[in-house]
Amino acid sequence: MELPKLSRWPVFSLLSLDFLQSVRLGCVFGSAGNEAVVVCVNSDVYALGSNTNGCLGVGDLRSSLQPRKVDALCGKGIVHLAYGSGPHVVALTSSGDIYSWGHNGYGQLGLGASVTTGQGTIPRKLSGSFSGVKIASVSCGGHHTVAVTASGEVYSWGYNNCGQLGTGDTVNYTAPKRVEGGALGTVRCVSTSCGSACSFAISQQGELFCWGYNGNGQLGISNNTNQTLPCKARMPESTPIIQVACGASHTMCLSDEGLLLTWGSNTCGQLGTGNKTNSSTPTHTAGDIDRLVEIAAVHNSNISAASVVSGKVYMWGVCRGQNVLSPMETNFSSLDEVFACFASPPCTWKPLSLESDDSSGLVSCIAGRFNDPNTSDVAFVVEGKKIHVHKAILRMRCEYFNSMFQQGRWNEAEKDAIEIQQFSYGVYHSFLKYLYTDSVDSATTEETVELLHLSDSYCERQLKRACEKILWQSVSVENVTGLIAVADKYKAESLMDYCFKFAYQHMTQVALSGGFAELDGALAKQLTVKAAEMGIFKT
Repeated sequence: MELPKLSRWPVFSLLSLDFLQSVRLGCVFGSAGNEAVVVCVNSDVYALGSNTNGCLGVGDLRSSLQPRKVDALCGKGIVHLAYGSGPHVVALTSSGDIYSWGHNGYGQLGLGASVTTGQGTIPRKLSGSFSGVKIASVSCGGHHTVAVTASGEVYSWGYNNCGQLGTGDTVNYTAPKRVEGGALGTVRCVSTSCGSACSFAISQQGELFCWGYNGNGQLGISNNTNQTLPCKARMPESTPIIQVACGASHTMCLSDEGLLLTWGSNTCGQLGTGNKTNSSTPTHTAGDIDRLVEIAAVHNSNISAASVVSGKVYMWGVCRGQNVLSPMETNFSSLDEVFACFASPPCTWKPLSLESDDSSGLVSCIAGRFNDPNTSDVAFVVEGKKIHVHKAILRMRCEYFNSMFQQGRWNEAEKDAIEIQQFSYGVYHSFLKYLYTDSVDSATTEETVELLHLSDSYCERQLKRACEKILWQSVSVENVTGLIAVADKYKAESLMDYCFKFAYQHMTQVALSGGFAELDGALAKQLTVKAAEMGIFKT
C-alpha cells in the first residue's frame, strides 16, 4: 500500500507526512474506525484515537488525536495485529510471542484468572500454556481470540457463549485452551479466521474446520445449529481452501484454483449472489470475473471484497450504507482501500503493510526514463521494435548487462542497437522495465513462463522468485503437470513445491488428466511416491 493512500483512513488524517513515512505496519479498529495502532520502521509502536477500554495500550484511558508511544511494545518486533469489538487488541512478534491489551470482560486477553479486570491498559505477554511455544498466526472475533502455533496446534480463549472457542462447552476461558475435539482432533492447521462469534481453521491439507455461532448458517454445514466442537464445513468435493474471511455474520473462502465460495447471512448482499437469500451451504460465487487471488471481510461489518489475478478489485455487501448484491468492479488498487472508503465502520481487515513512498524522488525519476529515446544510449531491437534503455542503469541492476557493456569483453559494448532473437518483444520489454521499476507487469501464464526462462538465463534471482509467485496464481488441474515440468527445467524450487502440493490435493483429477501422461517419467514417479507417502491413495 502506497503511503499517500494511508490518508484515506480518517484516523490518520491529522498525522504529519514525516510520521506517516516512518510507519511500516498499521491497524485501524473501534466502533467508528476511530482507534489505531502503528509500528514504525525503527520498531517503536504508537497508538491514537478514543482509547475505549484502554485499547491504545498506553497505560491510561485518555484519548488522543496524535500518536502516543506504547512503551511496552517498542522494540518487540511486532509483525501482526488483530482486534475485537471491545475492543481488545493482540500483537504477534517475530519470535512468536503474543501481547494483548484492551477490553477483558470475557477473558479475551488470555492473561489468566489472575487478571479479571474489565480492561488491560498496558500490553502484557501471554505465558502459561504458551511458555516456549511459538505462535504462527492469531485472529480475533468479537470477544474471543484464536491462535495457531508453528506446529499447527489451535488454541482459543475469551467469550464462549455460542461455542466459539471450540472446547465442547459454553464456558468462558481466560487463558489459552487447546482446541482438539470434534472433527479437528490432532489435525495440523496453518491459519484461522474469526467471525463475530464463530471460528474457522484451515488445515495443512486445505480442509476447512468451523465452530461457534451458526444462527445465519455462517459455519457452512447446511444447518443453523451452533457447534461447540470443530466440524468440517461442507465444501464441494476436492476443493482445498487456501484462505477464509469472516464478516459479521457471513463467511467467504478461496480455493487453491482461485474460486470463491460464500455462505451465511445475505440480508445486505454480502454473499455476492445477486440476491438477499441466506445460505447455510458454501456456494460458488463470482464465476463471471477473473481468477481470484485474495478475499477480504472483517468481523465487525457486512462488506466483502476480492482481488483478481489481473489486479482488479471488487466489492459487494454494505458499501457506505448501500446494499450491493453482486461483485462490483472498483478503481482501487488494493483491498485496503475498499475498507478505508466503503466499510462501516472503516476498519482494517488485516494489518496495513506499508512500504516506502516511491511516488517521487530517485526511484520515480529512474522509472520515468525507461524507454525514453531522448536520454537513452542504447536500444534493444526485438521483433523489429526498439526498447530504449541506459547502459549505466542496466549495469547497476543486472550482472549480465554489467559484463555485456564492459569495454573489450563483448561486441555489444560498442553498439547503439542490439538485436534480441531468443525472447519475444513483450517479455523482453517487461524484463527491461522491471530493471527500472522493480515491479513485474501483469502477463499471461505463457508470457510469465518465458519471463521465468529469461530470468533464469540472466541469473536474475529476485525476478525469478517474482515469476514463480505469479505462476502460483495460475495453477490449475489442467496445467499443473506442465508447470511442474517448467519448474524442473528452470530449477524453480518454490514453484515446484507449490505445484506438488496442489497436485496432491487434486491427485485423482491430475492423474486422469492428459498432462500427467506427458509428464517426464522421473517427475511422475516422484509425484506419485510423495502422494502415496502422504496417504493420498488410502481408502
